[in-house]
Amino acid sequence: MPRDSSLSALPSYPSAMSERPRELAHLEHVGDAVQYAEHMHALIPSCTLLENFSLSEVRMLAHFMDVFRAGPGVEIIREGDGGDFMVMILQGRVEVRKRDRWNETQVIAEVEAGRTLGEMSMIDGEPRFATCVAIEPALVAGLHRESLARIIVEQPMLGAKILMEIVLMLSQRLRATSARLVKVLDEQARQASGLHED
Repeated sequence: MPRDSSLSALPSYPSAMSERPRELAHLEHVGDAVQYAEHMHALIPSCTLLENFSLSEVRMLAHFMDVFRAGPGVEIIREGDGGDFMVMILQGRVEVRKRDRWNETQVIAEVEAGRTLGEMSMIDGEPRFATCVAIEPALVAGLHRESLARIIVEQPMLGAKILMEIVLMLSQRLRATSARLVKVLDEQARQASGLHED
């Protein structure tokens, strides 16, 4: 994708090369995300992170992100690994897999372009909750924690907006998980009640 000529009006930023996540070193580095800014903006209908972002804000964010290519079957994020970055899927589909208590791999979700992965570990540094594997050729844009810190210092309004959107996303996921848990507990209680009645 060609670079947008209007980017010349933006301030120049230092290269993010030193901040590329080590964990993505096995993927093909395509370049910085600036060349994909318009594509990222077009994903807004399916991208919770960017839903309140203008094109100029997406372009600014793209300066701090790098794009990587993953082939089918390639792990992008691995369960249990340390994590200090998140990714946004630009193209392709990714399967989210989680090991159960018997150490068997279960598919818990399939996500497409516009979805983000790895926000929790980027924020708290805890091990990855699940493994994310490309199930077809995929492009992902990575945002490193150090890059987020730079955004907060250099572009505080943008940084605050990103943090607020991440908090909202995580809150929505927690609510959804809590609702599923309540449903499971209610079902278990009904089954237990039926057994006692017998």
